[in-house]
Amino acid sequence: MSLVLCDIRKSYGLTEVLHEINLQVEYGQVVAIVGANGAGKSTLIKTLAGAVLKDSGDLILDGRSLNLRGPRDAIRQGICTVYQELSLVPELTVTENLLMGVLPKRWGLIDWSAARARAREILVSIGFDTVDETAKTRDLSIAKQQMVEIAKALVSNPKILVLDEPSAVLSGSDLDSLYALVNQLRKQGTLVLYVSHRLQEVLDLADRIVILKDGTFVAELDPKKATEDEMITLMAGREIETVYPKRRETFGSSTLCVEGLTRENEFENVSFQLRAGEVLSIFGLVGAGRSELAETIFGARRQQSGSISIDGVVQPSNTPAKSIKTGLALVTEDRKRTGLVLEHNVSENINLTTMRGAFLSPVKRRLNAEMMIEKLSIHPEHCKNMEAWQLSGGNQQKVVVSKWLLTDPSILILDEPTRGVDMATRAEIYQKIDEFAVAGVSILMISSDLTEAIEMADRILVMRDGQLVKELHAAETNEEEVLAYAIGGYDE
Repeated sequence: MSLVLCDIRKSYGLTEVLHEINLQVEYGQVVAIVGANGAGKSTLIKTLAGAVLKDSGDLILDGRSLNLRGPRDAIRQGICTVYQELSLVPELTVTENLLMGVLPKRWGLIDWSAARARAREILVSIGFDTVDETAKTRDLSIAKQQMVEIAKALVSNPKILVLDEPSAVLSGSDLDSLYALVNQLRKQGTLVLYVSHRLQEVLDLADRIVILKDGTFVAELDPKKATEDEMITLMAGREIETVYPKRRETFGSSTLCVEGLTRENEFENVSFQLRAGEVLSIFGLVGAGRSELAETIFGARRQQSGSISIDGVVQPSNTPAKSIKTGLALVTEDRKRTGLVLEHNVSENINLTTMRGAFLSPVKRRLNAEMMIEKLSIHPEHCKNMEAWQLSGGNQQKVVVSKWLLTDPSILILDEPTRGVDMATRAEIYQKIDEFAVAGVSILMISSDLTEAIEMADRILVMRDGQLVKELHAAETNEEEVLAYAIGGYDE
């Protein structure tokens, strides 16, 4: 029993996004699909999900040709997709999101007790028991929302599960739970199509690895023999000499000073300094308070006690508008919800931060967009009039970064800057971060990718349960030590 893709093609206008896609995959396999941003992964996934109609070619499931006219058709055939961008209803509870359309009833009314019990049963059965089924999804962290999204797809017991960057915001025990779930699905005979930019994760989980480049599969690798460097070279079409830049040894004076910063139930008594030209990373597991801390420093959340100083000047009652004026910029972790206006074009998104109460001529907006598209290698090259949702996840991320670079920040806060970005594109982003640091920009980076958090940083702050528990020099530590502090393996 298998899924066969025969000569699948898809074009947008004159641009052919999928070209002669051919693949045969079997139930009970984990097949990793790896490719650079813009390679066609998102379009391929949406074609399998019925969200995008192929132009030509055949989808054959268990010997039968499929004519998917919409997502409902795919679900009826047992194909469920978990997209990188979440599709939950924020105002509804976890239970309501999980059982939408299949809520149990009694005497013609919804049986909420039975619904909550069923939701709890589902979460426990797949190892996501840390998620509260009674919570509103808007109140959950991005990582917990990702777990709910995966659980929602499994309610119908699909034959084929497509996972698009399922681990992008997961770390520690949450990532372990995902690994266990994928292995469980394999044993149950489910076909898992696994899209991820975390290459070590692909090597750990997959039975087969297929490389997608320029809309076609260019290679298949055996995960037992493949290497990350080999995959990166195939994805990029060229050899990447180095992924992470060299560390610096000298820095300027303190630009950001945080003293005793506290928000009840989020983080408490956090103090640190950030120097000019330094990359300071913050690592912690889900719920450690990292994003909440970043948003408070930027003024998106109100501090309850403590102080924030920029260039030696205390910033009372900070707001985002005041922060921007003092040289702060914040790239948030959720580009879909707080980073982009998806229905607006790329040019409008890039110019968002420079149009605050001021007239910006169409010519200046166009020049800004063209400059940032070239500077950050945003693809396709002539995308300034495309709506943001039409870009791949990695190129959307570049648009978010570019709008903040236009403010010429002296302090750049990056929350999950490479979420959903392939390794070749990551190398480009890392190089840009290094260029900013060399130019004297202070960079505070939050990352769930432990390797990234260490390799990109000069110093690392480890948070656990809202507390800053350890400061480490990146050149003198390793992943095991950082993770041990994050999970409470060391007592300070």
